[in-house]
Amino acid sequence: MPKRIIPLSDMKVQKAKSKGKNVTLFDGGGLFLMVTPTGGKLWRFKYRYNGKQKLLAFGSYPEITLLDARRRRDDARRLLANNVDPGAIRKAQKQAKVEETETVEVIAREWHEKFKTKWTQGHATKIMRALERDVFPWIGTRPIKDIKAPELLTVLRRVESRGVLEGAHRIRGICNMIFRYAVSTGRAERNPAQDLIGSLPPAKEKHLAAITEPKKVRELLRAIDGYSGSYVVKLALQLSPLVFVRPGELRHMEWSEVDFDESLWSIPAEKMKMREPHLVPLSRQAIKILEEIKKLTGASKYAFPSGRTFDRPMSNNAVLAALRRMGYTKDEMTPHGFRAMARTIIDEVLQVRPDFIEAQLAHRVSDPLGRSYNRTQHLNERRKMMQKWADYLDGLKIGAKVLPFKKAKG
Repeated sequence: MPKRIIPLSDMKVQKAKSKGKNVTLFDGGGLFLMVTPTGGKLWRFKYRYNGKQKLLAFGSYPEITLLDARRRRDDARRLLANNVDPGAIRKAQKQAKVEETETVEVIAREWHEKFKTKWTQGHATKIMRALERDVFPWIGTRPIKDIKAPELLTVLRRVESRGVLEGAHRIRGICNMIFRYAVSTGRAERNPAQDLIGSLPPAKEKHLAAITEPKKVRELLRAIDGYSGSYVVKLALQLSPLVFVRPGELRHMEWSEVDFDESLWSIPAEKMKMREPHLVPLSRQAIKILEEIKKLTGASKYAFPSGRTFDRPMSNNAVLAALRRMGYTKDEMTPHGFRAMARTIIDEVLQVRPDFIEAQLAHRVSDPLGRSYNRTQHLNERRKMMQKWADYLDGLKIGAKVLPFKKAKG
């Protein structure tokens, strides 16, 4: 005759002690409380399935009360009555829960949060907007390990169908980094974005419009000097060709970064695309412009503040809008075009060493041993180059003879 089990009471569960070893207190129907030597109280359910003894954990007391444990036992016994293994159901539920936390969107946002400190704020924002627009609505809720190349290709085709082939290539590149991160962290076994290399038509390289013909540069410089809009924007336009930094770097120039005595602008790493600090030697002409603008904006944190408040930098469309107002279309000149202008003419007309130019453009340049130049590399030579460039532009404006390109364009 089987031993009769007296059901547990709340009081008995509460006062149960281990006595220095595991103590098992049965409640009936396979449910028991195991009290560990350290005082832990664990609910367990013992059952047989297909002739095998099995054990299922229900959690710990007091988080799981006696009543909760009995309800879980009864649910498990109902499954057994229908020839279903409650342990297999629990395993499937756990797997589903893991998959919920390892979706494409969850992993993508984790990757973005981890690496965004290496990008500029604008670049980080652009990446997330692209994901939210072109990826998450279609596969964001899918487990990342289940995504195969054809499904990801469908995502890219949607972008391509809008006539944005470059955008489709960009999304593939972003997804490549995300899936590579998922593989390296054990959340995926394969990178489907890598499998899609060559699956899209090649995108034509898109260059931002720039004026590089000296005679047309002369016309542009004269148009800038005659600009009748905002005086702050006019001075920003005048400074742009002299420093040829990226438009966002110019807009966010702060007075604390400018050393008038040393004629040097020190841009901190967090403002640079490559997240490395950068030095911009300032020509006499550049210093003159900055001294002029400081009379107006010296009380602001920014050298070129917003037209509405000194607390924010100038709008990213201010210089672009001024170029359009002067009659230059998007196919003729852009704010970023001042960089291409300087790079082309300094190289092909002024015959300056390319590595000096690349260092001043804040491009990654390595020496023969593969080491990246630091921000002070070739600083004296770059000072001479920047002054020579500023003098050349002055000569263009006053009508000096335009020097022809000394090298054929390739």
